[in-house]
Amino acid sequence: MSDIKTDRRAEAGRPNQLGATFDGEGTNFALFSAHAERVELCLFDDKDNEIERITLPEYSDEIWHGYVPGIVQGQRYGYRVHGRYAPEEGHRFNPNKLLLDPYAKSINGTIQWNEAHFGYKLDAEEKDLSFDERDSAPFTPKCEVADTAFDWQGDRKPDVPWDKTVFYETHVRGYTMLHPDVPEEVRGTFDGLSQKAVVDHIKALGVTSVELLPVHCFLDDQHLEDKGLSNFWGYNTINFFTPMGRYAGFNKSGRARLASFKHMVRSFHNAGIEVILDVVYNHTAEGNELGPTLSFKGIDNLSYYRTMPDNHRYYINDTGTGNTVNTSHPRVLQMVTDSLRYWVEECHVDGFRFDLGTILGREPSGFDPRGGFFDAVGQDPVLRNVKLVGEPWDIGPGGYQVGGFPPGWAEWNDKYRDEVRDYWKKSAGSLGNFAARVTGSGDVYDKFGRRPWAGVNFITAHDGFTLHDVVTYNEKHNDANGEGGNDGHGDNRSYNYGVEGETDDEGIVATRERQKRNFLATLLFSHGTPMILAGDEFGRTQGGNNNGYCQDSEISWVNWNLNDNNKKLLAFTTRLLKLRAEHPILRRSSFRDGMTITWLNPGGGEQTPEQWNDTNADCIGLSMAIPEGEQAIIIFNSHDAAVPFVLPEKEGGWKKVIDTERPEEEESAEVSESLDVGGRSVILLM
Repeated sequence: MSDIKTDRRAEAGRPNQLGATFDGEGTNFALFSAHAERVELCLFDDKDNEIERITLPEYSDEIWHGYVPGIVQGQRYGYRVHGRYAPEEGHRFNPNKLLLDPYAKSINGTIQWNEAHFGYKLDAEEKDLSFDERDSAPFTPKCEVADTAFDWQGDRKPDVPWDKTVFYETHVRGYTMLHPDVPEEVRGTFDGLSQKAVVDHIKALGVTSVELLPVHCFLDDQHLEDKGLSNFWGYNTINFFTPMGRYAGFNKSGRARLASFKHMVRSFHNAGIEVILDVVYNHTAEGNELGPTLSFKGIDNLSYYRTMPDNHRYYINDTGTGNTVNTSHPRVLQMVTDSLRYWVEECHVDGFRFDLGTILGREPSGFDPRGGFFDAVGQDPVLRNVKLVGEPWDIGPGGYQVGGFPPGWAEWNDKYRDEVRDYWKKSAGSLGNFAARVTGSGDVYDKFGRRPWAGVNFITAHDGFTLHDVVTYNEKHNDANGEGGNDGHGDNRSYNYGVEGETDDEGIVATRERQKRNFLATLLFSHGTPMILAGDEFGRTQGGNNNGYCQDSEISWVNWNLNDNNKKLLAFTTRLLKLRAEHPILRRSSFRDGMTITWLNPGGGEQTPEQWNDTNADCIGLSMAIPEGEQAIIIFNSHDAAVPFVLPEKEGGWKKVIDTERPEEEESAEVSESLDVGGRSVILLM
């Protein structure tokens, strides 16, 4: 402490610009804390030595603020916040802990886990009721006064209509780590995703919107590092304004990292592709009462987190991660909406998918679709014009809210995933639910003027089996995760068709390939917004691991070494996406468009109540007609043998456009009366 200067005085500055704001001559610092007693700004040199502490002189409307002339962009800093250490009352102030600015736009370095990160003595009998005086600064990343300048070169957002949207979920690092056409030095980075070969593949595939797993600054859990693993997915956020350091490209500096992200967005926009961010505002990396003190916990624990009403020492854990962000507090809600606007306005992002989105609608009385967060976003002139997708569940009371989000929002529809998998697995009695999912889940979303696109349909996502593994494994194989196979979901509704894992049996391989085509055809011919997991278009595998959250390895990386079956599936998927884009009847935009929908039985008549109730029924046709427009029939057959199907009469007959049993077959000649629908197949007639 003796070498740290403490004599410089800050000017008053402004409270209305949270974070560190450079004006060309100096920097304004502003930090929210309703319960702090004093805030020190700590400055560091380029070797991360603490060189100066400056007390923020003013406190206005719960904001501590000060202006320091001469502090320029690139200056490293953090905070030490003084106040009461009274965990039973929800206060965990400890000025021995260096804290990250919640509004920092750049963070330099990575955490080096140390006992000093904890506000209490780890070996104390009373645990977090004790107080630790060790300095955490040597082991903690440092914030930087950010330089956000970037030449967007006239960038224009694609603004893809919802009914034409197809999401493509991928991971910044995993997507390019093995890509042969990406320079090794930028594989796994924003610059890697910007490469022409990568953008060209996504563009040629026909998806419209890349959805990136978390890119906000996150931490690797100490228990994973101890096992030689890492938090690969990134659902462990510690700052909501800064891009993740490990995704830096050619230059590792903070400014270049942000510029690299923006360059990636601009590259996708130039190809007409949207960028959607998976964001984690429901919890932070600070965990529960036994977690580290890194930022929010030491700035104002009682405001930032939901604590137990009868004992503020403990946290409400509706997320399953130890803590829950308190968006009921106006300043915390402001931070979340400020962050969202920053990514839209400063970084040109096109939308967001909200992890455990139910949390954001939680008020003290429970989930409220008209709660503060939803109202704030819905009335915001910036945020109401981007794509908003909720993961509509958490683990708290009443946490499953599929269909419960307000108008204007889309939602991940896990009913679609489960019930479509059930149908193709031939689960008894699955036909009725399958029919509801294929036609846009009107039973869930047709209310308050919501549209079919409100349901985001998916067969697979980052969490769970890949498409290849859905048809290759009956059981999860997560040994590499080091948790004794106890992690990952057990209800996979998958089927291996006779052999667990890879096989040379040509019959089993052929069945699996056909089932992949069936899943993709079902997904892309269903009403609603489809989401494809990156790599599923050519059959990527994770070797049966259904929980790759900790696998920064070839288990999770996309393998671009494609065999003949991979290439054929890629061509077939591209063809499906082209058909969906060309034919509005396959991507219904409204439940009130006058479309006629009729379900047909193989005999050619309309499906009867008795047939719907037949638990063994497994072949059905969906007839659709747009007034004075297109007509189509999609026949689904999950039976393992061919089924003759009588077609409704139509002048000129029907033309077979897609047959998953004969994927390389071009559009066939007219079919007038009937046809045989192959075992386990989908046929599209136009």
